[in-house]
Formats: sequence, C-alpha cells, structure tokens
Amino acid sequence: MTEDVTGSKDLQAMCNLVMEKDSKYVMQTYGRQPLVLSKGRGALVQDINEREYIDCVAGIAVNNVGHCHPRVVRAIQAQAEKLIHVSNLYYTEIQAELAEALVSVTGMERVFFCNSGAEAMEGAMKLARLVSGKSAFVAAEHSFHGRTIGSLSVTHKDIYRDPFMPPVSSETIFVPYSDTNAIRQAISENTAAVILEPIQGEGGVNIPKPEYLKDVREICDETGTLLIFDEVQTGFGRTGTWFCKEQFGVEPDIMSLAKAIGGGFPMGAITTRGDIGFGLGQHASTFGGCPLACAAALASIEAIKEDELVKCSKENGTYFMGKLRGMEREDVVEVRGKGLMIGIEIKYPCSKFVDFARENGVLLNCVSDSVLRLVPPLVITKEQIDTVVDVLEQA
Repeated sequence: MTEDVTGSKDLQAMCNLVMEKDSKYVMQTYGRQPLVLSKGRGALVQDINEREYIDCVAGIAVNNVGHCHPRVVRAIQAQAEKLIHVSNLYYTEIQAELAEALVSVTGMERVFFCNSGAEAMEGAMKLARLVSGKSAFVAAEHSFHGRTIGSLSVTHKDIYRDPFMPPVSSETIFVPYSDTNAIRQAISENTAAVILEPIQGEGGVNIPKPEYLKDVREICDETGTLLIFDEVQTGFGRTGTWFCKEQFGVEPDIMSLAKAIGGGFPMGAITTRGDIGFGLGQHASTFGGCPLACAAALASIEAIKEDELVKCSKENGTYFMGKLRGMEREDVVEVRGKGLMIGIEIKYPCSKFVDFARENGVLLNCVSDSVLRLVPPLVITKEQIDTVVDVLEQA
C-alpha cells in the first residue's frame, strides 16, 4: 500500500470519527451534509481530506466578506489579547465605535446589541409591544424569522411551529407575501407591527412587487402601526446595496440584523428610528455587543467598504443570474434574486442537486423543497461563478 493511500484512509477514518462523535454527543437537529470542513479562505472551503469546494452557502449568508478575511482575523486576534468580555454593566470604546458605524451604514438612529437573528427578532417584537401598547402582529406566508418560541409566532411554516403550539403571540395573522390589500385588511386596532423580510430567504428567495414595501409603509403610517424589517439575511451588501430596504426606498421603524454583521463571528442587533427604544432595565443581553464581537463586526464593515463588496455583489449577481438564465433548461422554472441572493426554482425536489454539486466541488443549499439558494461570499470571482454554473448545468 502506498503512503498516499494510507494517508487517505487515515483522513477518512478521522472524518468518520468526527461524524460518529457528533451522532453520539450532539442533539441531532441538523440535516448535515456528509462533509467535515476544516479550512476556508475567500469563497473557498476545504474538507478534512483537503478537497476544495466553492461555497455558495457562506454559512447561510453569513460570510459576506469571505472566509477568514484577513482584516477580521487580525481584529479578533488583537481584541482577544486585550478584552474579550466585561458585560454591559460597563462602557467599552469599541462598542460605541460599532454603534456609530452601524447607524451610519443603516440610516437608523439607535442600536441594541444581541447575539443572533432570532434574538434580534425577539427583541424587535418585544420592543414593538412596548412602544405601541398593542400585542398582535401581521406577518407574511412563507416567512422565516427564527426558531425561538417568540420568533416562531411570526414564522409561517407549519413544520417549525406545530410541535410547539400554542405560540407566544397567538394573535399573529399571516397574509400572502406581496399582497398590499391583505396587509390592509389584516391590521386591527390591536396590531403592534407588520413584520416582513424585504426578500424572503428560507421561503424560496421570494421578491415582492416593486411598490409593495412602499405601499405597506403608507398603510402602517395611516394606521399608526410599526413596520419591522427582518434584514438578518439580506443585510450588509447581500442584495447589491448595504441593506435591501434601499432597493425599495423604504425605511422601517425597527430593523433586525445578524448573520453577516460579524464577518463570521456570532452577533445580532436591533436598530430603530426616532424615539423608539428600550428604557433602563427593559431589555438586556449578557453577551450582546461584547468587545470581541464588536471588533469582528467593525472590521467586517470596514472590509465591505474597502473591498467595495456592495458593488461586487451587484455586478457579480447580475453576471451570475445572466449565466444561470442562459442555461435554458426545461426543468428550471425561474431564476430570481438581487445581488448575490439568488434562487433557482426547479420542477422537483432539489436535494439530489445539492448532493451532485457537492460531489463536484460546489456547496449549495435547498430551501422551500424545490429552490436552490445561492448566497456565496461577496468576494466570489467570475471564474468561480462560471464553475458553479457548469456544475449546475451538469446537474
């Protein structure tokens, strides 16, 4: 037996050991791919066998600046040597700097720091109830806002909700996405807020009609209802603008953020306009805005600016969708998206496509059963896009 073959067998044994340990010790809540990833750089990742993949999942729209961006890595290393955590009982300079940076790029006015998208959504709902004095919500069909018990109240899919009924907010009304009249009819005297994703992610990369969000904003203004945008997935350059709200020229009252905010480091935030905000003791997060997370987020924002990744997202997204639409396959229903948030709807369940692509060096994600979601790092190159399209054509 040659040395190379022996090494390969050893690596496969190590891979099997990792999966066996996971099966034994970790709650089996994820439908994992049979892949143990070990390294990443830019739009590429390597598995434990050192096989390379073009990553069109990006940690589920998290690694917008790419895997292990040098600026983010250096910021985490430097901050870890100084201060990792102190709680929010004290001020830290870097948290104030990040808050200022977030206000600048979002166009909002105040920030509350937390640790994830679901936590940001929980806080947004809690804040809406506090400010409005009302308790009901209007959300969209096919929406996804998180799996915590509160955010499930405004997440539509039965498979997520049914085992945990009744929801915290049993007064949520779900309406068809991109239907203005349905929003108007659903709002009552007890509606605290309308909650929408500017583009639905888990629901299938669904894009609303051009005037939909403006119309919803007008309805909310007329009825005195708060408007919450969930930009957890669409934020930080993903759709070709800093935030998807810019695509439609609409400002929400409250906006939830997470995923790409930390360049791969876990973080979330709620941003608000005007005098909307929690008062002393009304909300808190032990780890929210810790120095390490703030350093990563600040570096990520700086990387997006310096590397012109918003521009890259728009240009490469146009190129990507043009190539995909040029496939002219009978099994493709539609290619849709904005920037580098792309959905390919096909005529049948897409799990086998995900498997085929992985075996051929491309990582994809399937949502809404028959939609392939492509949310690669914004640093993906045209050459890498060409390779992805070639693999999809083979699939």
